Amino acid sequence: MFIDEIKIYARAGHGGKGCVAFHREAYVDKGGPSGGNGGRGGSVILQADHDLNNLIGQYYQPRLIAKDGEHGMGKGMDGHAGKDLLIKVPCGTLVWKLASQTLPAEEENGDEDEDDDAKPVFKSSTGKRPLIRSSRGQIALEVDLSKEDIGENESHPEKGELVADLTQHGQQFILCGGGRGGLGNRNFATAARQAPRFAQPGEPGGEGDYLFELRIMAEVGLVGYPNAGKSTLLAAISKARPKIAPYPFTTLHPQIGILEYEDWHRLTVCDVPGLIEGAHQNVGLGHAFLRHIERCKILVLLLDMAGTDNRKPWDDYKQLLRELELYDPALLERPRFVVANKMDESAAEEYLKQFKKKIKKVPVLPISAAFDQGLDKFKKMIREEVEAASE
Repeated sequence: MFIDEIKIYARAGHGGKGCVAFHREAYVDKGGPSGGNGGRGGSVILQADHDLNNLIGQYYQPRLIAKDGEHGMGKGMDGHAGKDLLIKVPCGTLVWKLASQTLPAEEENGDEDEDDDAKPVFKSSTGKRPLIRSSRGQIALEVDLSKEDIGENESHPEKGELVADLTQHGQQFILCGGGRGGLGNRNFATAARQAPRFAQPGEPGGEGDYLFELRIMAEVGLVGYPNAGKSTLLAAISKARPKIAPYPFTTLHPQIGILEYEDWHRLTVCDVPGLIEGAHQNVGLGHAFLRHIERCKILVLLLDMAGTDNRKPWDDYKQLLRELELYDPALLERPRFVVANKMDESAAEEYLKQFKKKIKKVPVLPISAAFDQGLDKFKKMIREEVEAASE
């Protein structure tokens, strides 16, 4: 099963509460405050890994929840920090933050008979962290958490805000930061206040709904109509073994192959499922796999020059360019070249002559992937194109 888009819920661990305690020991009178600090919550961290090729792991684990920090203890003992949750995703993963649903505001209760003086509100000294104060059963809690300013990121009306693009192996991104642990009462002792009976609660960890979208990282993208021979070509130049059959849409998800040269040079080739008219409007497999060619350095337009499905090669060429332009005009600026496949068929030679008359000034490389004809020249050409595009 190939998963390249999945919605997940992530929540970092909450910080532990600070402890209110006093030192008790024989022959030590009034030992003073000894409440420990709470441990910080664990963070949810994403890490790009080139050994993965889809988001199947998140399909079976859509809820990413890190451990909470432990509460502070007496005798000055701090709580343990929550363990970070490290999630590996394939290189090329985009992370979109979805708009969270706003909960309805609670209606104010006008029947409360509690005295306002019973729970006075105290201001925190820093204004950045919540502070809980207690004295003989009277508790007041002020939550005044400062929010860090986040720069403007790319946004999409359906996917939300783009927060991360993991492209390099080992690249990490903190999806949700763990909450800080609260300070124990020993941190608030002063010369004027030697027995503080309050401590800080832990801060909540970050949380939210996210969309993981995979865009495969490949140097070469094979683009063409169904039954053009893309899977056959990929199997001929690499050790990939995609499904090959004489009917449309044999390939239902992108296939990745590694093309190796004699000097140990390697190229990653992506076989994108067949495109049809209207693919830019999500017809057929449409948007589901058009996005996988956005990161390719060069595009190979593979044409069925024999016209085995009663289509004209020049019509296929024009329609492919049109679909690419309607989906993303920047794709037409990408280096590309045309490959005429199935030249072993009897009708291919005549169609190739007509193609060159109708589509002028477009070089065409004739090959036959099924019989390994012209593949050496094909490998040389795509290598030169990739090296030129990388400069």
